[in-house]
Amino acid sequence: MALDANEKSYILDARNNYEDGGSLGSEESYDDMRQLVGEKNEESGKFSSLPLASFNFINSIIGSGVIGIPYALHQAGFGLGIVLLILVAGLTDYSLILMIRSGNICGEMSYQGLMRASFGRTGFYILTTLQFIYPFIAMVSYNVVVGDTVTKVLIRVTGMSETSIFAHRQVVVLFATVCITIPLCLYRNVARLAKISFLSLVCVGFILLAILIRMGTMSAIVPSQEDSWRFANFPGIIPSVGIMAFAFMCHHNTFLIYESIERATQQKWDIVTHWSLFTSFVIATAFGIIGYATFTAYVQGDLMENYCWDDDLMNFARIMFSGTILLTFPIECFVTREVILTAIKGTDELEDHTAYIPNSDRKYLIITLSIVVVAYLISMSTDCLGVVLELNGILAAVPLAYVLPGLCYLKLEDGPILSSKKLPALGLMSAGVFAAVSGLLLLILNNDTSSSCVHGQVMPYCIEGMNSTSLDSSMKSTISPI
Repeated sequence: MALDANEKSYILDARNNYEDGGSLGSEESYDDMRQLVGEKNEESGKFSSLPLASFNFINSIIGSGVIGIPYALHQAGFGLGIVLLILVAGLTDYSLILMIRSGNICGEMSYQGLMRASFGRTGFYILTTLQFIYPFIAMVSYNVVVGDTVTKVLIRVTGMSETSIFAHRQVVVLFATVCITIPLCLYRNVARLAKISFLSLVCVGFILLAILIRMGTMSAIVPSQEDSWRFANFPGIIPSVGIMAFAFMCHHNTFLIYESIERATQQKWDIVTHWSLFTSFVIATAFGIIGYATFTAYVQGDLMENYCWDDDLMNFARIMFSGTILLTFPIECFVTREVILTAIKGTDELEDHTAYIPNSDRKYLIITLSIVVVAYLISMSTDCLGVVLELNGILAAVPLAYVLPGLCYLKLEDGPILSSKKLPALGLMSAGVFAAVSGLLLLILNNDTSSSCVHGQVMPYCIEGMNSTSLDSSMKSTISPI
């Protein structure tokens, strides 16, 4: 969006007057400013409608984490797991609304600007670190999943030798990076990814249909256990909440999605958030119930690993799942790139809304390619990210989703901390702190990571002629936690 000098001066004057607590006329001037910027962006095609913004938001939520929901229900117990899923979805919905509400209070429409307005430079750099870590490691995990999944499917479909150069995960991920992720990551705004986001949701719909079709046949060959349908498993509550929080994590995309809405307001954002979270909750619950009902106590952290490798329907579903996370990859790259650009410009530049627009095509290209290439290299150096992803969820996802939004609102909103306005935010922050601290302690105490590094093993119930005794013992040794 290109604004001339007079427009920039008008916008900044109106915005500063509004932030300093100006009169009603100042608020109207600020609305006029938003309308002026909106008309400019509408002409340039930057804005998207509420349904398209919702597609983008749902796509940023429904990623690789949804496949782990059945395992989360197993960890907490089926009944308690459903209750926790509702609770996590509700807290996520509230925290997303709280972030935009806090942004409107201080006039900062970015997560970095919100933290700077609340806690100065210290808050800005803490948020910058967390906001870079989470989406970047998510991109690395996406590459790992694509490498592990697509490679095996290619060997199954084409019959090529495992020694072929095209059967190596490094080559498969390189091809996907060059042909899919890099072109999509080079887009300059999130609104243009709306149609891609819709395609990604279509892939998720097919995967859900596939696991529903296989529910009857697979559940018939999976042996049952006494604890298969237990209502609650209290020691597994915290790990279960961590998995669910990871699945619903989208706060690092919040302001990017908000700014892509045509004539964005708090009311429009509330609508987008409610519908996006409700749709995501329905999808996650469907995955959880169907996946758990199929494999019960034997469900793995990656649901797709539970299915037999000679099942062509599920092999196609695996390809669709890889496509889904590849289409989610660009949104994570958007966030990572914006964080880097903001950090380079410094906190003082946050006063100008044009600070996020790259001022050099060369800089934009170099930063984008660097992010994608480094993510590729790290993903090729390891295929065991279990501990890293757990740390990412505990140290980055929970603070980003629950602790920091609550803290910002408590800091910015007028009134005592125990007032009716602030009590929900205080509860949100307290829940986040409890989950982060207890999750970190559990992770430190449970340092056995050997089983989480097992990938691509054929499940024992897929092997004909295995008796139930050997099935139970061997299956227990192959099931790996998330």
